[in-house]
Amino acid sequence: MKKINASITAVGSFLPEKTLNNADLEKIVDTNDDWITTRTGIKERRILDKGIGTSYMAIRAANTIIKNKKLDPTEIDLVIVATITPDMHATATAAYVASEIGAYNAFGFDISAACSGFLYGLSTASAFIESGRYKKIILIGADKMSSIVDYTDRNTCIIFGDGAGAVLLEPNNQGYGVQDEYLRSNGSNRDLLRIEAGGSQTPTTKNTVEEKKHFIYQDGKNVFKHAVSNMSEASDQIMKRNNLTHLDVNYLIAHQANKRIIDATSKRMGIKDEKVLMNIHRYGNTTAATIPLLLFDFESKLKKGDNIIFASFGAGFTWGAMYLKWAYNH
Repeated sequence: MKKINASITAVGSFLPEKTLNNADLEKIVDTNDDWITTRTGIKERRILDKGIGTSYMAIRAANTIIKNKKLDPTEIDLVIVATITPDMHATATAAYVASEIGAYNAFGFDISAACSGFLYGLSTASAFIESGRYKKIILIGADKMSSIVDYTDRNTCIIFGDGAGAVLLEPNNQGYGVQDEYLRSNGSNRDLLRIEAGGSQTPTTKNTVEEKKHFIYQDGKNVFKHAVSNMSEASDQIMKRNNLTHLDVNYLIAHQANKRIIDATSKRMGIKDEKVLMNIHRYGNTTAATIPLLLFDFESKLKKGDNIIFASFGAGFTWGAMYLKWAYNH
């Protein structure tokens, strides 16, 4: 019996219409376009309207797949949403998304691994597919980062944007799909990138709200250092384990956190710039959505059999790399 691999067979996305560019941020905080572009590579980011949750974007990203693939949503077995900005606590955003897209025979759950959420979700979905019991899984990376960003903090407000990307995973016995993964986490530095209040350790109070403890905080320099070392190491390891050279890799699809981090990772891998896919200048860091948004934007470039390396790093800390053989021509 041939080995079953989980292959990506369709992609979808949703981005809010509202754009927040660097010139807009100059009016809000002490910053400028040159400073932001030089340090991050970001020119603009998308912002979802207030009063609308992450599920709004996730539903529309999934519906893109359903429409383009002419997929019967009742055939979907599982919906996974990778997010750190769920609609609400206690109830999974994925369960609501599944109901809203008509996936009435599916179950759904969320994964919270910040910027590595999509890769952790891809690993999880792959295991379900490889078990042989599940045939169609919708995996969505979606975050409304504007809901947890303090727009008076220039260290964070310049980085993040809102968006959602989705993929359909199906079994493949021809060798295409997910080949290998190298995923890691280390919680000893969790205070370097966090939201302090709102959890069980520091529940919400009037004081935590007034002290702005519900916004994302990061120690930029230390996070950058860990991101560069861990993301590049994971990418290097996945190549070594699979006997891949820079010539064998068709594309590096890395989490879009900072152009300098992506450049450092590609340099470690020996990958030329034309093989490094980027859209950070258009969307900023959309957390769990960055990798599937790249897949959607560059779907036409990807060819059946292409060797692709995914890489990410996020709060937790969480990080990793995955090796995938692309399964179709667009």
